[in-house]
Amino acid sequence: MLLNTVETGSGASPLVILHGLFGAARNWGAIGRRLSARHRVLAMDLRNHGASPRADAMDYASMAADVAETMEAAGAAPAAVLGHSMGGKTAMTLALTRPELVARLLVADIAPVPYPPRQARIVAAMRAVPLRPGLPRREADAALQAEGVQDPATRAFLLQNLRFDGEAPAWRCGLDEIAAAMADIESFPALGAARYEGPALFLLGERSDYVQPEHRPRIRELFPAARFLSLRGAGHWLHAEKPEEFVGVAESFFQPASA
Repeated sequence: MLLNTVETGSGASPLVILHGLFGAARNWGAIGRRLSARHRVLAMDLRNHGASPRADAMDYASMAADVAETMEAAGAAPAAVLGHSMGGKTAMTLALTRPELVARLLVADIAPVPYPPRQARIVAAMRAVPLRPGLPRREADAALQAEGVQDPATRAFLLQNLRFDGEAPAWRCGLDEIAAAMADIESFPALGAARYEGPALFLLGERSDYVQPEHRPRIRELFPAARFLSLRGAGHWLHAEKPEEFVGVAESFFQPASA
């Protein structure tokens, strides 16, 4: 599957950006523009997100294969790859299955492990929004809150997926496909003896609980060159909460001093 891609910059060094669940390439516009000073940045909509095609399968092998196909079609391989959350799992799977395509790997606040169900309530809340003609954004926001999504920032993020330009509002993401695939999204594939030996940075949010100390041995097993860095004061959406710090770390990692 070829993915919808937002491309910025004309640097010789390609950089692929992969968003998290319910995200989209356009969410990374500001960070992509900053990184495009030195890189050819390709921010991709993963399947069932943004303007990319819909599909029933959402396992990480399929999503990584989409990214590989899109990179090769764009002449952007090998590339540095940055992935957040679900995009981070996709990036890790790509590095483990197609290491020749990944020059450097930055994984933002996720580990290569299965997670307990966290997102099912959010999916249910989104599906419960009454998508009737004339529905104003404030009522959609109130509907999410009534369904248990109490954090205003989370609701605002989710509502970026809701289009209001048609007869009735419609979700930009393939919500039914995502709901059916939640077990795969929350899991991580067993890939046998696969290892990625290249440079890998795991950038964590200090206030996030997504990457625990007990996850680090598994990370080092799969990514022997892995380094860890925590962004002070940041949660899981560390790139949105601390964009300057995030960009600084990414620029340093993707443009090492010896380059």
